[in-house]
Amino acid sequence: MNARIAAALLVLLSVLGGGALLVRNQTDSRKSPDAGTLGQPLLKGLQASQVASIVIREPRDAITIAKKDERWTIAERDGFPADYDKVRDFVLKAIALKIGQSEPIGDKDRARLLLDAGGTAVEFLGADGKPLARLTAGKKYFKAEPENPDKAVGDGRYVALPGDDKRVYVISDPLAQMSTRTADWISKAGFDVEKVKTLELRAADGDAWKIERAGDNADWKLAGMRAGEKLEITKANAAGYTFARLELADVAPKDAKPQDTGLAKPTLVTATTFDGLSYSLKLGRLEGDNYYATLQISGEPRPEGKDAEERLKKINERLPREKALGGYTLLIPKSKLEDIVKKRAGLLAKKDEKKK
Repeated sequence: MNARIAAALLVLLSVLGGGALLVRNQTDSRKSPDAGTLGQPLLKGLQASQVASIVIREPRDAITIAKKDERWTIAERDGFPADYDKVRDFVLKAIALKIGQSEPIGDKDRARLLLDAGGTAVEFLGADGKPLARLTAGKKYFKAEPENPDKAVGDGRYVALPGDDKRVYVISDPLAQMSTRTADWISKAGFDVEKVKTLELRAADGDAWKIERAGDNADWKLAGMRAGEKLEITKANAAGYTFARLELADVAPKDAKPQDTGLAKPTLVTATTFDGLSYSLKLGRLEGDNYYATLQISGEPRPEGKDAEERLKKINERLPREKALGGYTLLIPKSKLEDIVKKRAGLLAKKDEKKK
């Protein structure tokens, strides 16, 4: 190789090397704005102690979860208690959200990913009503396309931040709790009827029955039992346990009308207890898998026995919350009431069972 060829090769290598360096520098310069955001908090500066309310908006619905007297409540349900743990976890998850990916986005893709008005917007507000943080959640993010994207949980979610409509972020949390359904947020704690003494049902169609017992461990008796009838004890026991730790499914809007809920002509279930309390539950029509219902509690607790003092303490702890349910139209799962919402004949032993 002569000197002229060697010199030419050196020049060529220097040009190629410089070009490669230029391309690498240009690539790095394009990546640098996004690379610095990966792994960073999505909602910078959001602090749990400062959040006084949360507003979630979908195209056709909205929900406001607000702190009142150190309790979380749902504004659209006249201040009905929200599930404290769910609200706390939602706020803490929002604070912990990290940016997994960051990409530029155009208007068409924003609409496709539901990051426009078709998405779900959440706003965290302070005690003064001013926003602390906002985001819009769009479609779920999947590492691999599932068979049914609508029902699949998702590996994350596409989100956008206000004032940054040219960029989409991907987070690793699908934000399943971000919902405007009150059923997803209310406290499901219902009421707990212990030591039932009598249980009576008066159906809207006229059917009625009543079971009673002389003591907490005594067998149930069917009032007005006719010749040839026999009460099926297992069915009576199941009915007696119906109100033990009965949970709610949802709460109806305050303007729900009795003629629409079926509570204008309800089925009435009344339970009295050996502790001196009376629970009256009115049941309306079915809404999906839940009954519309209202509850009224009367009487003064007067437990007896060795543990009377401890029982009285526990009753007095829960009774104010249970009585407060009387101000709402509740929705109670049908499955929780199947042992009590039945005809009188449904409590009787079958003829062949009676002979055993």
